[in-house]
Amino acid sequence: MPTPAASFRFSAATGLHRGDRAYQQDQVEIIAHPKVIGSVLALVADGMGGKSGGRKAADQVLMTGRQIFERFVPTSDEAAEMLRQVVLESHLMIKLTAITSEEEPHSTVAAFSVSPTLECDVAHAGDSRVYHFRGAEMMRRTVDHSLVQRLVDEGKISEEAANTHPQSNLLTGCLGTHADPPVALWHIDKLEFGDTMLACSDGLWHYFTPKEIGAILHALPPREASEMLISKARQRARGGGDNLSLALARIDPLR
Repeated sequence: MPTPAASFRFSAATGLHRGDRAYQQDQVEIIAHPKVIGSVLALVADGMGGKSGGRKAADQVLMTGRQIFERFVPTSDEAAEMLRQVVLESHLMIKLTAITSEEEPHSTVAAFSVSPTLECDVAHAGDSRVYHFRGAEMMRRTVDHSLVQRLVDEGKISEEAANTHPQSNLLTGCLGTHADPPVALWHIDKLEFGDTMLACSDGLWHYFTPKEIGAILHALPPREASEMLISKARQRARGGGDNLSLALARIDPLR
């Protein structure tokens, strides 16, 4: 019998663009486990707080994620607990950074891990998102920790109105604030062939419906899909675009 790692093809890509901002405060990385083939961690961090504060916060998320993932043992440790540690320890590190900084560094985080047996775990805090697509169909996405999402949940505004709401940038939870961050987790028992996981900042998802994202992810290989999403987001921003970042991974059968 073939091993689980040998029975599928794992294709991944990242994308990063400064948008129309003066500084790049998003950070993104897909990390392969140093010892276990087929175990990966994807991280997107959208930093906030002054010209350097936000970048410092996003850098802390990636550095903390790398360190925790390096210690992670996929065969015995719980992936959900590993992701929880990434969120909480990144939060503490950003708060320590703030003590020696004039800015107030904050960051979102959107992360997913995939195991060699194609189990997938997701964690996020803030309004960076993780999507799970099966072919072109969205199966699920994370729910933003934001004021407009709360208004949507309470039935006060529609999903469509949320995108153009004047307070769409106000978060109800993220990393580096005085309050502990929310740690939202979900587990997928097994990814199937044709499944794509996408983590991205609001600078990207703001310009697309889930149907549009799914169509692009389904039609193109990950690298081309990443380039297409960034290109379309830049066109639609019309000179007013935020930093944007994405990490995507697709599972296909071996050919």
